[in-house]
Amino acid sequence: MSADHATPDAAGLPVLAEEITAYYERDNEDGRLRKGSGRLEFWRTQDVLRRLLPPAPAKVLDVGGGSGVHAQWLAADGYDVELLDPVPLHVERAARLPGVTAHVGDARALRLPDESADVVLLLGPLYHLPEREDRVRALGEARRVVRPGGVVVAATINRFAGLHDTLSTGLYFDPDRRPQIESAARDGRMRPTGGDKSLFTTAYFHQPADVLDEFAAAGLAPSGQYGVEGAAWLMGDVSAWLDDPGRRESVLRAVRQTESEPSLLGVSGHLLTAGGRR
Repeated sequence: MSADHATPDAAGLPVLAEEITAYYERDNEDGRLRKGSGRLEFWRTQDVLRRLLPPAPAKVLDVGGGSGVHAQWLAADGYDVELLDPVPLHVERAARLPGVTAHVGDARALRLPDESADVVLLLGPLYHLPEREDRVRALGEARRVVRPGGVVVAATINRFAGLHDTLSTGLYFDPDRRPQIESAARDGRMRPTGGDKSLFTTAYFHQPADVLDEFAAAGLAPSGQYGVEGAAWLMGDVSAWLDDPGRRESVLRAVRQTESEPSLLGVSGHLLTAGGRR
């Protein structure tokens, strides 16, 4: 294993790379999904999951669930939610949410019994495991703890998300940022540059077909892929549209129409892949 991603310590607890820990200890992720254009990712993830998940009160294991942005509404919907995350600050915040149990954990070494959850969500862990071996291991752990007939849903960042995003915002034309953007587009590896010019922390950006291969390698049978934001996230007015309840519903309905169109899966910033035990 390389030193640029999370590795478990002798006790099996996660030890994140310094730059990943520092990035999430800024405590910006929770707010990112609750305001501005980030709400499109939040509402669309919620929309897809509500169609994929079994009825409450099914047991949901939210692996890498951060501060509980999704755990909060899942618990409100009546699900039995257990959240694991490698960042203690996230776990502390999530543990305050009604109906949510939270503790520190590593996606690649879940301290849970076999077949103990109806749903396993990995809505972040695969972002920060640059090595395929580790991603397959995390998916294999999800397979181990999900019950037969249960659902595993993993989120990934699409390969050209950085390129599309920075073209939309204009950051692509900053010569100090462009090498980082183009490097990630070439091999999927986002390498932080340090300082205020860094776009993100250490991460891996998938091609949609590669996620299917990793599911299969972990013993999971994919059942569907869903582009989260579609092309809407690249449109300059999307935040204003989301402010208007009527327009927001129209945007969500429009994106839903193309969410599983193979030719458009990679346009989204994020992708959800669902499956179950083979």
